[in-house]
Amino acid sequence: MKITKVTARNIMFTEPMVWNGQSINLNLGLILGNKRNYIIDTGLGSGSIEPILKYIANDYKPIVVINTHHDFDHIWGNWVFKNSLIIAHKICADLQKNDWDNGIRRHSELANGEVRKCMPNIVFEKSMYFPDDGIEIFHSPGHTAGCISIYDTIDKVLHVGDNIGDSDEELVPHIDTDITIFKRLIEVYKQYNFNFCLSGHHEPQKKEVLTRMEKALPEAWKKQKNG
Repeated sequence: MKITKVTARNIMFTEPMVWNGQSINLNLGLILGNKRNYIIDTGLGSGSIEPILKYIANDYKPIVVINTHHDFDHIWGNWVFKNSLIIAHKICADLQKNDWDNGIRRHSELANGEVRKCMPNIVFEKSMYFPDDGIEIFHSPGHTAGCISIYDTIDKVLHVGDNIGDSDEELVPHIDTDITIFKRLIEVYKQYNFNFCLSGHHEPQKKEVLTRMEKALPEAWKKQKNG
């Protein structure tokens, strides 16, 4: 697994996965807070989580897990943290509950290590804050209706899950909401003062990625609707 220290507090852990016959990157995030460590998404099972646990092996702060959305490749390692806080949007938690068994049935060959069913134990609707760590978590529907984003106000890093696509050629992800909601999402992101944007499958981006996404959105949406 590739480990990228993006800032002093923000670490990105990248492993390869196969999707639709192609190899893509799967990124998990870690924010080293003052009071807690925040793990953003839990990947394909216990094997996805092992490098993160090794990285913080001598750091005994409580762990908070955040599920950016309900897709299987972002939640299968939740069970490793069954005794910790696992945060998700209410819609995300409902979708996890409804889709978990189907995800296992369709994609079990992609598991990395052990997978057990484990739902979020803290849900919210608009936003959550950990002010002593400078962390804001907010609802950001786009790729899915239950997507959330995480803003590190100290290091100025925005974690957006799959609200950014997998590559420069596909900056706009598959949209399960609609183009109007996605346009609004870009405007929301513009309001944040971030130096780096970290996503579920792409390389770290600067803020100018929002301009490129805005330009690419009409054609990407047309292609999705016609596809």
